[in-house]
Amino acid sequence: MKLSVIILNYNVRYFLELCLKSVEAAIANIDAEIIVIDNNSPDESCTMVKQLFPSVKLIENKENSGFSKGNNIGVAQAKGEYLCILNPDTVVAEDTFTKLIDFTDTKNNLGIVGCQLIDGKGKFLPESKRNVPTPKVSLKKVLGDASDYYANHIPIENTGKVDILVGAFMWLKRDVYESVGGFDEAYFMYGEDIDLSYKVLKAGYDNYYFGETTVIHFKGESTLKDIKYAKRFYGAMQIFYKKHFKQNLIFNAVVGLGIKLAYLLRKPPEEIKTKSDRSYLYIKNSPPALEKQLPMPIEISEVLKDKIKINSMLVYDFNMLKVNTVIKDMKHKSIQENIVFRFLPKSSKFIIGSDSATNRGEVLHF
Repeated sequence: MKLSVIILNYNVRYFLELCLKSVEAAIANIDAEIIVIDNNSPDESCTMVKQLFPSVKLIENKENSGFSKGNNIGVAQAKGEYLCILNPDTVVAEDTFTKLIDFTDTKNNLGIVGCQLIDGKGKFLPESKRNVPTPKVSLKKVLGDASDYYANHIPIENTGKVDILVGAFMWLKRDVYESVGGFDEAYFMYGEDIDLSYKVLKAGYDNYYFGETTVIHFKGESTLKDIKYAKRFYGAMQIFYKKHFKQNLIFNAVVGLGIKLAYLLRKPPEEIKTKSDRSYLYIKNSPPALEKQLPMPIEISEVLKDKIKINSMLVYDFNMLKVNTVIKDMKHKSIQENIVFRFLPKSSKFIIGSDSATNRGEVLHF
C-alpha cells in the first residue's frame, strides 16, 4: 500500500466529515487507507464515521490519550509506505497526495514534508515552515521579533529544506517515523510536532516545505485557546528544551524565565465576529432552507465572481466545486475587506467555516 492517512479526532464531528470527504476524493486513484483514531469524543464523531465512511478504519479510544499517543496508535496499524498525519479540521485538495508522491518518490534521505497551509479566511499560516525554536529564537518571538522563528527564506509558493513542520499536516515514510520512535508521548498536546521534526533532522534526514499544494486548516477547531492551552503549550516547550539542549543551572534559569515571560506576555484570546450583510452562494440547486438562514440579500451564482461586496459571506458548494478551485478563489479574495467563507460538504445538510483561531468555528444546519 502506498499511503496511510492518519487522522486523530476529538470532538469535531462536522469538521471531520468535511475532512474525510476531501481525503476520499484525494485518494481516489491511490492505493491508500484512511485511519481515524477517536480520543473518546463526547459528540457523534464515531457514529458519523461508521454511517458515512464504512471503508474508514475507526479506532475508538476509551480515553483522551493526547495527540502523540493517539497518532502512535494509528500508525501502529498503518500499512502504507507513506504516512500523512492530518488534523481533522483540514481540507485537502484533490491532487495534494499525488503531487506529494511525485515529489517525494524522487528524493533520497527524505524526512518530513509539509505543505502550504491557509486558515479559514484564506490567509497563509506562517507555522507551515519554521526554524528550530532555540531558547534565543523563541525569546525573540515572545518579544515581538519572529524573523528567526519562521522559515521566511523560502517564498510561500516555493519548495525547499526547512527544520520544523506543523503537526496539522505531516507527510513522511512510515519507516522514518518508526526509526525515530514516532511522536514522543511525554507531550500530551503541542510541541510534539517540533520534537518529531527535530528528531528526524538529528537522525540525518532532510525535512522539506512543499509550497506547490495548499491545504485549508481551520486553526483552532481541534482545541480552544484558553488558559489550559497556554499551560500545555509552554509546558511542552519546557519538555523540548530539557530533552534536546545541554543543561546547566544558567540555561535552566534562562529557559524557565523565558517561558514564564512568554506566559505573562501572551495575548488573551479575542472573539472575532465579522459582519456579513450579504451572501454569495456558489451552488447548483439552492436549498430554500439554507437561503433563509444566510445574511440577506443573497446572490446565487454557478460561476465564481472576481468582485464581491465587502461584509459578505461566500458559501462554496462542494457538490459542484473542486477543492482546488475553492482554495484558489479563497486566496484571491482573502485580500478583500471583511470577507468570510463557508463550505457546504458534498451530500450534507450543513455549512461550516471558521473566522478565528480562538473558537471552534461555526456550523449552520439547514
